[in-house]
Amino acid sequence: MEELLRTTDITLIPLAKTLLDGEDIPSFELDVNMSILEGSIGILPRRLMVRTADLDRARRVLELAGVDLAR
Repeated sequence: MEELLRTTDITLIPLAKTLLDGEDIPSFELDVNMSILEGSIGILPRRLMVRTADLDRARRVLELAGVDLAR
């Protein structure tokens, strides 16, 4: 698995997952429990992971949708 996205923006992960699901690219969110433990105040980033084989395609999907992967 490769990290596709790391963000503290709570709206970005669901958007990215929806876009990837629409292209049949499986993804997995990491650090959800750590974010909950810190009280969801947004200081700990969450990561969105994809399979290594899907990484380039997943990046293109998000970039075409205007998602800034440099966050």
